Amino acid sequence: MTDSLKLTRRAFAKGMAAFGAAGAISPVLPLPAFARETLTLGEATVETLSDGHLVLPIDFQYGDAPKQELETLLKAHGLPTATSEPDCNLTLFRDGERTVLFDAGSGSRFMSSAGKAMDAFDEIGLDPSEVTHVVFTHAHPDHIWGILDDFDDVVFPDAELMISSAEWDYWWDPATVDTLPEARKPFAVGAKRSLEAIEDRVTRFKPGDEILPGVLALDTNGHTPGHISFEIAQGGDSVLVLGDAITHAFISFEHPQWPNGADHDAEQGIAMRKLLLDKLALEKTRIIGFHLPFPGFGRVAKSGTAYRYVADTQ
Repeated sequence: MTDSLKLTRRAFAKGMAAFGAAGAISPVLPLPAFARETLTLGEATVETLSDGHLVLPIDFQYGDAPKQELETLLKAHGLPTATSEPDCNLTLFRDGERTVLFDAGSGSRFMSSAGKAMDAFDEIGLDPSEVTHVVFTHAHPDHIWGILDDFDDVVFPDAELMISSAEWDYWWDPATVDTLPEARKPFAVGAKRSLEAIEDRVTRFKPGDEILPGVLALDTNGHTPGHISFEIAQGGDSVLVLGDAITHAFISFEHPQWPNGADHDAEQGIAMRKLLLDKLALEKTRIIGFHLPFPGFGRVAKSGTAYRYVADTQ
């Protein structure tokens, strides 16, 4: 078959979607910016790709926070008090030999507002087959469901897939689903489904491992039992890929002691946030937050007895 006649399943699905919309007359709108290169580490580059955003009831995450204080904080920052729409930022690291994607996004089965990673790939001219490694911070839907396409094929055909042993064991356990509240049971079902599909391609690691040259796995459990953040260090500079260890640009920083309902272990989640914020503020470490405002790069600053997120403006 000639190259001109080859048709991937992804291209087919996109083509059919475009065909279905062709009958409608609509204005030509500018394409959204899904990707933006923001950091150079030595000879390597780090950029974030937008997978869209989530739409969540504020009570889903902060139902146990002091209601009046929560509303006052959100209003002070011009945010709605009933819903939250956190961005979803995937991290792409390229060092000339490896193209490493941190988390795979939501795919098409979670929320219609998310699962936009392939649009970002198209925007930067990167084919999924060029990704050499996909590294997971954890196995919540917005981080791992995007590993499979609509045909249940792995989106990144040539990539090595990497996840912590503790995270794998937790979601692989058939008893896990019975320990979760009803609203989160689909998380376990979807995680198990994703892990079963990639079982023969996964490399598991432990905290403290240098999983790739210049990429160190750090234990930040609490949000999930095997949650990992990653330090990328190249050329004397570094950045910390946080995953969901810190999730909200205001609440997590100003009130890290408030429990996050999305955390598997609320007390451990609080302890980990405080520990990270102290360390990051002291060391002035650059961070990438999966749910911080796109593109997600910034630093932590001390602010009285609490902290402040300082977005990177470069």
